[in-house]
Amino acid sequence: MARTTLHEGWLLNAKHGPVPDAVRGRTLPATVPGSVHLDLMAAGLIPDPYLDRAEEELVWTHRTAWQYRLAFDAAAARAGERVDLVFDGLDTVATVTLNGRTIGTTANMHRGYRFDVRPHLVDGANELTVDLASALEYAEETEASLGRREHVYPHPFNMVRKMACSFGWDWGPDLQTAGIWKPVRLERWHTARLDGVRPQVRVEPDGTGVVEVHADVERAAADGPDLVLTAEISGHRARAVLTAGATTAVLRVTVPDARLWWPAGYGDQPLYDLHVALATEAGPAGTGVLDTADRRVGFRNITVDTTPDATGTPFTFVVNGTRVFAKGANWIPDDHFLTRITRERLERRVDQALAAHMNMLRVWGGGIYATDDFYDVCDERGMLVWQDFPFACAAYPEEEPLRGEVEAEARENVARLAGHPSLALWNGGNENLWGYADWGWPEQLAGRTWGLGYYTDLLPRIVAELDPATPYADGSPYTPGAPVGGIHPNDQDHGTRHEWEVWNRVDYTHYRDHVPRFCSEFGFQGPPTWATLTRWIHDEPLAPTSPAFLLHQKAEDGNGKLDRGLAPHLPAPRSFTDWHWATQLNQARAVAFGVEHFRSWWPRTAGTLVWQLNDCWPVTSWAAVDSDERPKPLWYALRRAYAPRLLTFQPRDGRLAVVAVNDTDETWTGRLVLERRTLQGVVLAGAKVDLRVAPRSVGLVEADDALLAPDEVRQEVLVASSEGVRAIHTFCEDRDLAYRPDALSAEAHAVPGGYRVDVRAGSFARDIAVLADRLAPDAVVDDMLVTLLPGETHSFHVRTGHTLDPADLTAPPVLRSVNSLCHASPEIG
Repeated sequence: MARTTLHEGWLLNAKHGPVPDAVRGRTLPATVPGSVHLDLMAAGLIPDPYLDRAEEELVWTHRTAWQYRLAFDAAAARAGERVDLVFDGLDTVATVTLNGRTIGTTANMHRGYRFDVRPHLVDGANELTVDLASALEYAEETEASLGRREHVYPHPFNMVRKMACSFGWDWGPDLQTAGIWKPVRLERWHTARLDGVRPQVRVEPDGTGVVEVHADVERAAADGPDLVLTAEISGHRARAVLTAGATTAVLRVTVPDARLWWPAGYGDQPLYDLHVALATEAGPAGTGVLDTADRRVGFRNITVDTTPDATGTPFTFVVNGTRVFAKGANWIPDDHFLTRITRERLERRVDQALAAHMNMLRVWGGGIYATDDFYDVCDERGMLVWQDFPFACAAYPEEEPLRGEVEAEARENVARLAGHPSLALWNGGNENLWGYADWGWPEQLAGRTWGLGYYTDLLPRIVAELDPATPYADGSPYTPGAPVGGIHPNDQDHGTRHEWEVWNRVDYTHYRDHVPRFCSEFGFQGPPTWATLTRWIHDEPLAPTSPAFLLHQKAEDGNGKLDRGLAPHLPAPRSFTDWHWATQLNQARAVAFGVEHFRSWWPRTAGTLVWQLNDCWPVTSWAAVDSDERPKPLWYALRRAYAPRLLTFQPRDGRLAVVAVNDTDETWTGRLVLERRTLQGVVLAGAKVDLRVAPRSVGLVEADDALLAPDEVRQEVLVASSEGVRAIHTFCEDRDLAYRPDALSAEAHAVPGGYRVDVRAGSFARDIAVLADRLAPDAVVDDMLVTLLPGETHSFHVRTGHTLDPADLTAPPVLRSVNSLCHASPEIG
């Protein structure tokens, strides 16, 4: 097998459409893999699409057709040789031509294509063209043919197999990319090649690891010779002979006493190298090799327990026999321009999730099937992956030309990802079952198909055939085993639930209205960090209602919901600086409130996946990490709320209790100290209780009446602490608490790699933050949202390569807290 990449020398031009004069008739160098927008930007013909209001200037690209051209030298096919032109991914509606002959058409971003080019390849110069039609116009034509199906947002993204959020979402831009987005190459081979290698991995009760290698072989001729297939892992080997004409084989390799792969926080993540080789019988051992494939596998068993119980239907992940509370977040494409997402960027993002004590990421269905790099990174780190099939918030036709594309992409991607130990769930799609139940679809559909056959028949059949070791769910939210029209798909007592009444309609304290079995979506918005915001948005003055800022707020009535969510808890901000800090803080508070509530109900509630970990462009959104990779205050709040050991005040049976969550393998023992204190530090009532919480469990401690009845609600707090873990309860909202504006004193000092900011509290000071990115774009602080009791100190460490004035680190708008917000300063910066 000889592979030659075709990535250098591509040219790009606009074929037709509403093309501006600056672009019409121009031929540009093109980067492959890449996209049209990035090439236009590199040529200086368009602004950066993320900048200010540039998105509005680029609507013309939605209906423009493009042509990629490549001149390359090659040799014509020799006798007995196969030559294939392979595209791993085309975005999206393409016609591929070689030397003037059309060799194929495509209409699916989610799959690869292989074309036999023997009849068309010539010795010497060859010309390859890829013509890309408007995906939007293709979708509109398909909709006109098949009949409209409901979908969120204006464009019929459900009529073309393309990343749905490419057409815009309530956190993403409407840019509608086009391009050759994955590698392209010529493959020359003879006799036979490996068409697919799919490992199925399990662990037997005696600890033996088993790898069944399912191999598909393509032969150059039906009457080809016998072939030898071998698979080797950890010194153990299996061999099979494919007699003439045979194209499939299964090899079974066993590894005695295999080291188990565990999710983060539960154990190690040993990975084993699997080597597969296809060879001819002829020649000594090691010769005659035709093709090889290498994979890394991990030995683990994963199931989802949905056995009905007294409450309803659980949804609990079980790894190697151990029940796991899923602590995680939803994952969207990390950049709207997918080709800019490097493995190193994925490593940084997954490491941020791990550092916040997460063990699961859900790859959301409005994006793409995650890449091999993404799964490799998660395999190495123990990050479980919940993979949606790419269906989101829409009714999807089950007729051609879509049905065949759906089956082809599902087969390709399930086979590609099978064997990754991090893959924990295949999920039919996002909110489509819920949409049919609640969003008026039956009336609009009038009996037309909407995707149910995909979710309940086609996709689970493909998973059962190609990746039976991985569980499957029909959708999210989802009630296991319930037919359409049965138990509501978003029922709190069954399966998975999305909680969006909070954010959309009610205050975040209403998270406590529900105790779901698994909450796979919930969240609250906040703006990006100051450095990210001001890098991309340059309104003068900058305000929540300024034009570019509003363009980067995609949620329906997003700012209104931010303000209404803030009002019950914090004072109305008097400046944009304070609004920015307050809305970020309220986002952190809201989501942490939900996480702590859900965790307190383990094992009834078995998982929380926050919406969302990351952003794809600079935007006000639900993300914990913004598009420039900076953690927002929410990330620091999640790190505390997802900590292995958590103390939290929660209502139980009509009164406040302390819940101790122990998500470790060791018993949590120690003295739990409860104190009702004034904001100035006077202890008014106290109690000490011996705490003992078994591994991976939750303990409940009731508080005495003397602790729960403040003398003055505005002047007191309730504190619980044990073994370095602390929880604080206020008896009224922050807007009403009698904070001292001068509660903090601080000094900053230069230290190797940055600065240390030493903060001391003279009175109760809540959610202290050093917003160092306001001073330097590379500045990152090690901690945030720290609460101090009177007399306590804390040192923040700021990492930066810039020289800063230490005094700037100890004053607004950099040093902030709830105290400073409740006694807000005039406009600063």
